[in-house]
Amino acid sequence: MFELVRVVSKGEAEALVVGVFKDRKLDSATRALDADGSIALAAARPECTGDVGRIAEAYPPGRGHNRVLIVGLGDRAKFNPGSLRTIGGALGRRLAQTKDSRVDIELAGALTDAKPRIKADFAGRCLGEGLGLIAWNFTRFKGKGTPDRPKKTPLFVRSSDGAFQEGLERGLALAASTNIARDLSETPPNIATPAYIAVQARAMAKAVGLSCRVMEEKELEKERLIGLLNVGKASENRPCMIRLEYTPKSAGRKSKGDKPIVLIGKTMTYDTGGLSIKPTPGMAGMKRDKDGGCAVLGAMHAVATVIKPDQRVVALLAVAENSISDEAYRPDDIIVYRNGVSVEVTNTDAEGRLVLADALIWACEKESPACIVDLATLTGGVVTALGSTFAGMFCEDDRLRERLQRAMDTSGERWWRLPHDQEYNDMMKSNSADIVNSNPNRKAHPIQGAAFLSFFVDKSVPWAHIDIAGVHAVDSDSGPFIKGPTGWGVRLLADFLTR
Repeated sequence: MFELVRVVSKGEAEALVVGVFKDRKLDSATRALDADGSIALAAARPECTGDVGRIAEAYPPGRGHNRVLIVGLGDRAKFNPGSLRTIGGALGRRLAQTKDSRVDIELAGALTDAKPRIKADFAGRCLGEGLGLIAWNFTRFKGKGTPDRPKKTPLFVRSSDGAFQEGLERGLALAASTNIARDLSETPPNIATPAYIAVQARAMAKAVGLSCRVMEEKELEKERLIGLLNVGKASENRPCMIRLEYTPKSAGRKSKGDKPIVLIGKTMTYDTGGLSIKPTPGMAGMKRDKDGGCAVLGAMHAVATVIKPDQRVVALLAVAENSISDEAYRPDDIIVYRNGVSVEVTNTDAEGRLVLADALIWACEKESPACIVDLATLTGGVVTALGSTFAGMFCEDDRLRERLQRAMDTSGERWWRLPHDQEYNDMMKSNSADIVNSNPNRKAHPIQGAAFLSFFVDKSVPWAHIDIAGVHAVDSDSGPFIKGPTGWGVRLLADFLTR
């Protein structure tokens, strides 16, 4: 939609953005900008309802701004700061149409009337996220068959309120990290193979100062990462595990020895279902079965460029393609993990948990983690349970869950806690091995996945599993998103890592 969106301090602006709450008059700061009364006249028109994201326009005569966009902020008494992301999306869509490339955004005055009050920097951040997210438009594979591709233009924004402008910069930076995840998600499986993901991870790590290690076939065998080897062995595109690490630049001996936070992402570059093959309607879109790993990669970009926490952060991406060949793993196979747990395969389409198990074992045994958070498009059952409103979250550690709650409240990326209980673990027991990878009765389907993963996490390690299968993409334009991937989890993890 835009070539780029950037905060600037100088230059003449072509357009001005102001805000108005529903059933409220223009605030004093906005009235002070209305030298000729054109804003007040536009605000009095019936189309200026004040509904969230509804835009009315004024056209001041003479010098100055050519256009004023009066954007609705919603009900003052029920104001939700997250609605500024939706408002940013609405503004971005309109500015892409008008081709105004330099814009003054003066919402801070109107927002002083919000109940409850909102800090100007957080308001700016939310609006910046909305503008940055709506700017994303993946046209890499548009070719000569699309001769009328619209030309992308830059968008430069600023605000006279210093705190609001700082927030804009932060929001745009978080959106840029999120858009990295969306780019990877949208890249098709004939391009985005495990090797391609590794190349992208190495390049990103080099650009932002992370360390990167890619464990491929021989090293996977040496380290007995048996889930990746079995799930990936049917494909000519061999599996790998990618390890990224952020270390604070100011780290001394003590902080280098501190326990890291570990982020884990399921990164299935394509999922046919294996020998338990998916029906055709269920296979389309499986290029997005890597979106947990894409989000973790985007979050690590945010860690290095925006958050810069004073604690080490390690990311593990379990990367494979679930394909079909005479080498494919089978239902009835039994595999034994490096922690000694044996698994009877009952369904090769429940492959994500098999590769995540490797990453969880590695994290517990090799990283000595302070806590683990994994993201995965794990089950269709969580979509049935929660739709596309919430991700499903499993966490039995109160402190970790509270931190994720605060991150959810800040980022607007919402999860709903689902239960865990010994009875669910008992559902996973196998007659032939320790556990099965999928119980055929389908009861508590999203919980089965979490129950399976719990066998590979040290009980002393705080752990959260977030199933993003319902929220990682949208089917139509909505708020600050266009149809396609949302990069869900990048901003949640960034706020989780912000102290």
